[in-house]
Amino acid sequence: MNETSAKKQPARKKSSGGRRKRDSALTKESILQAATYEFCRNGLGGARVDAIAHRAKANMRLLYHYFGDKNGLYLAALEHVYTDIRAAEQQLNLESLDPAAALRELVDFTFTFFQSHQDYIAMINTENLQRGKYLRKSRKIATLTMPLVSNIENILRRGVAAGIFRGNVDPIQLYVTITAFSYFHVSNRHTLSLMFDKDLGDPAWLEDRRMHTHDVIMTWLTVPDALRRDGKKVSSPKLSPVQRKASNLV
Repeated sequence: MNETSAKKQPARKKSSGGRRKRDSALTKESILQAATYEFCRNGLGGARVDAIAHRAKANMRLLYHYFGDKNGLYLAALEHVYTDIRAAEQQLNLESLDPAAALRELVDFTFTFFQSHQDYIAMINTENLQRGKYLRKSRKIATLTMPLVSNIENILRRGVAAGIFRGNVDPIQLYVTITAFSYFHVSNRHTLSLMFDKDLGDPAWLEDRRMHTHDVIMTWLTVPDALRRDGKKVSSPKLSPVQRKASNLV
């Protein structure tokens, strides 16, 4: 063996170790994605570990090595759902927008996210049926939630300083309201559609619902024109046909 080849050997070992770490991370992520899919569709009781391993194209030994047992895998999948939601929220860059635009952006994001991630709603509902038994064990949830509350507090503080928003608004109360307006019609769409003989998944109905959500939240939160310090009116989304008819009756 010459000096040149001897010097190259450690580099090959380092490369091999790095590849193993990447493969391990990819396998773990694949298992997590498969678990999220199965738990969202079948719940904690109905999801099968062998089905998760098969979907992830991973062996059972690795699955148990990474996550311990089925309950550990369920908690990891639940954390994955909340991490995905919070990570997407962080991409909004709300601090760069004026307060009213930032809040409208948060409302739009939350409304659209739950509509396009209906499986997540199923898993969150499953955990609520468990009375938060597994989420209570998470070490990540509090850390994930703190930036959200901080962002809303910042939006409210800036809005009050500009004379746009009313004061003394609890950021958690506000977010729960935004979530309720964005979540309930999705989680109950089948029964509500049957009750009212109306497809709550219809794009036109959803657009009316989105604008209704904006109008209710922004009307409640914004200071009436007569009390505004800057004399500017906060614009709201265009009224839907249903809302225009209602406003004409007043």
